[in-house]
Amino acid sequence: MMRRELVTAVRTTLVTLAVTGLAYPLLTTAVAAVLFPERAAGSLIADGAGDPIGSELIAQPFARPGYLQPRPSAAGEKGYDAAGSSGSNLGPTSKALRERAEKELQRLQEENRNAPGPVPAELITTSASGLDPHLSPEAALWQAPRIARARNVDEARVRTVIEANVEGRDLLVLGEPRVNVLRVNRALDRHFGKVTSAAR
Repeated sequence: MMRRELVTAVRTTLVTLAVTGLAYPLLTTAVAAVLFPERAAGSLIADGAGDPIGSELIAQPFARPGYLQPRPSAAGEKGYDAAGSSGSNLGPTSKALRERAEKELQRLQEENRNAPGPVPAELITTSASGLDPHLSPEAALWQAPRIARARNVDEARVRTVIEANVEGRDLLVLGEPRVNVLRVNRALDRHFGKVTSAAR
């Protein structure tokens, strides 16, 4: 009796492992590769030579003033670590969170002296994953004066590039309009050339 139950349990475990651990992942990967080949490969963005420079799904830091800067990141020790995706898990009463936000606010105000209005909250706060590759159009346009000054071009031209890269809602109703930071920075380089000044 006991042996029969043990054999049944082992058989059930092996079948479940084969179906859910092997067959299902292989099937979904194959379907994704056929229906969404770019996304299944990681949504990589390549340079002119075809070498990958990043993914449109994972934020990366841009410190030079001539580039659109993403939200701050708490993922990993130095941030933007795709292997350590997470938020800071600091609560609203956390002194460390308040100090980090104040430091980020001061940096943004110093680097964006000609920006219109107050600093957008999303540029001070991290996302839950720490790897959000998007900004709202408002937060992106807020950075336009700094980008224009660093690239020595008219601000209206920078704003035009940002506005041309606004992505709409998915299926017309899901999410909010947004811009992908890496895609906008690539567009800025295409229009105005690469920024060669040293990073801050």
